Amino acid sequence: MISAKKRDRQLPVTLVNIVLIEPEIPANTGNIARTCAATGTVLHLVRPLGFSTDAKHLKRAGLDYWRLVEIVYYDSFEEVYAANTGATFYFATARASRWYTAVSYPPDCFLVFGRETAGLPETILHRFADWLVRIPITSGARSLNLSNAAAIVLYEALRQNGFAGLR
Repeated sequence: MISAKKRDRQLPVTLVNIVLIEPEIPANTGNIARTCAATGTVLHLVRPLGFSTDAKHLKRAGLDYWRLVEIVYYDSFEEVYAANTGATFYFATARASRWYTAVSYPPDCFLVFGRETAGLPETILHRFADWLVRIPITSGARSLNLSNAAAIVLYEALRQNGFAGLR
């Protein structure tokens, strides 16, 4: 695990975490980083990434918020899980039967999202079957945009915790 240098935060940390497993589209990751910066959420990125972290689109999507977000890098999801023993993890997938609003999110939870083109790996879906959540969509749609999905689930977790530390 390699952690990015902690940024000069102006917002309090809410202790909610977003994990992106092998994200592929820099603009999605940049948008999620900006949402993390605005909410004090820690962003965990699992390699391989489908882009360079200095990619123009990544930086553009995050605007001038990069100094406000804490990013932690890992080489596998197993590293994330092992480094956060005892934490509660929820896994967002269109294959879940339970809606994201049907669970209680503790303030230190991890919200896990898969690749844009493939979603979460089968091994994770089977191993954590009791922790899967989904955002309801119409039957003709495969999924939502990753950055939109992350924001939806994150804000539900923050709402359930009284938007602690946010104005």
